Amino acid sequence: QAQLLESGGGLVEPVVSLALGCAASGSLFSSSYMVWFRQAPGKQRDLVAVVSSGGTANYGDSVSGRFTISRDNAKNTVSLQMNSLKPEETAVYYCNLRRNVLPRINIWGQGTQVTVSS
Repeated sequence: QAQLLESGGGLVEPVVSLALGCAASGSLFSSSYMVWFRQAPGKQRDLVAVVSSGGTANYGDSVSGRFTISRDNAKNTVSLQMNSLKPEETAVYYCNLRRNVLPRINIWGQGTQVTVSS
């Protein structure tokens, strides 16, 4: 069973950049989608960015052009570079590993808090 461990959250001022990391254990990382979600207090969990096993990235509309998701299959890691952060992007950010083919997997990290405030 794969496990995910996020890192890199913290308190930053608006417009500042921040990078999040997620390290995965297990043998199916390279064949899985890696996804970043975020959940603000009192709100639903929203997709931020997703990267396929081959490295194709897609983004939520609100972060496109500012955030970059990347993966390193040799190291079983995925990163999220966040630029020009806004206060409304304060949330817990979650790393998610999923496979939609057998064996199906849907695993979540514990989340890392990102607070954007002056």
